[in-house]
Amino acid sequence: MKSNLYIGLSGGIASGKTIVSDEFSSLGVDIIDTDIIAKKLIFPGSETLNEIVSVFGEVILLSDGNLDRKKMRQIIFNEKDKKITLEKIMHPKIQNEVKLKIQSASGLYQIIVVPLLLQSPILDFIHRVLIIDCDEKIQINRLIKRDNITEELAKKMIENQSKREERLAIADDIILNEGRIEEIKHEVKKLNDFYIKISSS
Repeated sequence: MKSNLYIGLSGGIASGKTIVSDEFSSLGVDIIDTDIIAKKLIFPGSETLNEIVSVFGEVILLSDGNLDRKKMRQIIFNEKDKKITLEKIMHPKIQNEVKLKIQSASGLYQIIVVPLLLQSPILDFIHRVLIIDCDEKIQINRLIKRDNITEELAKKMIENQSKREERLAIADDIILNEGRIEEIKHEVKKLNDFYIKISSS
């Protein structure tokens, strides 16, 4: 891989990772988003989707052959062993795609967005961890509004991720996102200047 600076951007579900990565992108930073990579890997007839179906059954497919993401989410958030199985299928494929994208990326540093960074092999080759943080009550409210789900399911989704203190423990940098966009812009600009400085030294 190239010897650029790689920043792993992570955070709990509905913490605001996309808002922050979009701000970095607006400053000209290359963003490699593993969620987008995962979605592109899973299309009707793809090797990856066929492998998932062979494990979980056709119950996870919509009538048009696409993955029923809502159904899949319910399965993995209710059955931990199924979540681990899915990660074993997806993580190596996502990691390979990330490495390919790094080779074609430009700039002094890249942001790699990894929602489940603590469980990902990508943690092994990034140089700094940027955690997007917010209060759990804010996460729950955002999830209920965003996904039109119950409070019970929102709490279960949060419980199935790494704990807040575990994420903060691996952080080199933290952005608190409780909804004030001007503060986020300010923090992103400050970190961008810092990352450029250390990647140039």
